[in-house]
Amino acid sequence: MISRLQGILIEKQPPLLVIDVHGVGYEVFAPMSTFYTLSDINTEVTLLMHLTVRADAHILYGFISEAERCLFRDLIRVTKLGPKLALSILSSMELATFVQCIHENNTTRLIRIPGVGKKMAERLVIEMRDRLKNWHNPAITDSPQTDTLQNLASPVEDAISALIALGYKPNDAHRWVHAIYEEGISSDTLIRRALNSAL
Repeated sequence: MISRLQGILIEKQPPLLVIDVHGVGYEVFAPMSTFYTLSDINTEVTLLMHLTVRADAHILYGFISEAERCLFRDLIRVTKLGPKLALSILSSMELATFVQCIHENNTTRLIRIPGVGKKMAERLVIEMRDRLKNWHNPAITDSPQTDTLQNLASPVEDAISALIALGYKPNDAHRWVHAIYEEGISSDTLIRRALNSAL
């Protein structure tokens, strides 16, 4: 089991990271909440890991905080909810907001997350309510969010690609990103604002 990786960040294209650990490049899928905290490429990063083993692949998921990883692990225990949808949920709303939706039975907001229909939203509320009963907010912000993602050559294209990878429709992704684009804005800020507008 791989529980933690510390190495040099050599590639990031949401939701994928590549971390070089002593010459070995590990592909890691991470939620946008983790992307927002990362510094530039070629800097050292430390992420908590969850390893999913399938018949055709071993897939690593990385998280900046223990709170993110715990919620991810709780989510993939929900009936018919896999790692890809769990990543989409973590990317689409802040942890505290998700917990609030569960406690308030707010399925209307949950179904705005790509891949979450009415039945899944209801299942989330039912199956996650007890697991989140004693959830404490302080752990949610183990690391401060920053706007230090690298300035990519085409932040618009990168933001659109990230939204599509998270499950949003291409037409919606294009519309949201172009509606909020400003000169000099970074791709992570575009993604964050687009996700806010989607919800």
